[in-house]
Amino acid sequence: MSDFDRNPAVTRGYPADREIAIDQGLRAHMIRVYNYMAGGVALTGAIAWITFQFSVVTNEAGAIVALTPLGQTLFQGPMLWVLILAPLGLVFFLSFRINRLEASTARALFFLYAGLLGVSLATIFMVYTHGSIARVFFISAAAFGALSLWGYTTQRDLTGMGSFLIMGLFGLIIASVVNLFLKSSGLDWALSVMGVLIFAGLTAWDTQKIKEYYDPMDDGTVAGRKVVMGALALYLDFINLFLMLLRLMGDRR
Repeated sequence: MSDFDRNPAVTRGYPADREIAIDQGLRAHMIRVYNYMAGGVALTGAIAWITFQFSVVTNEAGAIVALTPLGQTLFQGPMLWVLILAPLGLVFFLSFRINRLEASTARALFFLYAGLLGVSLATIFMVYTHGSIARVFFISAAAFGALSLWGYTTQRDLTGMGSFLIMGLFGLIIASVVNLFLKSSGLDWALSVMGVLIFAGLTAWDTQKIKEYYDPMDDGTVAGRKVVMGALALYLDFINLFLMLLRLMGDRR
């Protein structure tokens, strides 16, 4: 991978005062992306916790002894498939229709997706101890921050790495589906390790890609769409990195 300058103000040959304006605009753009992404993660976490609280019955020791009627509806019936497929469908809809959506609509759909995923992720509180979830979350946040910062500041072109990671992601999905039938603990561990590496790399690659796609000439609608899609990409990277690390480092109940 060759070195090159990632500052759009330099690559486009703008005068110095224009370069400063573009640099400030890029920082504002990235801050909006990170704010939306962080808001989505916070919403997911809050809804996951609230859903868990209303879905289980615990004893005095905090052990789960039964599911409430809401928990049975959400996690033991056809609604479970709705919780799995609805967020996936929403991601595809956003990805393919983003150029036809108003920025405000895209933003609303992003937060709707984060909320729906929060409901489905309530199950992690049923499987793992709360202390280990908190610990892994902070480890994931620190790793994500470092990787995203590297992706933003590096002078390396990560395009080639991104293509390799996307191929690895498809392989990970296929192998995970196969393991649903094999139920191999060894393969599950290997897939978790592979997932951590893939989503760590995607965090850096997506950050660089978001920076590259910034254009100071974009109008408010186009810029808003780019912010939403950038936030969605980083949100997915963080959530999946967290889940993979949780599978490796989380303490089960």
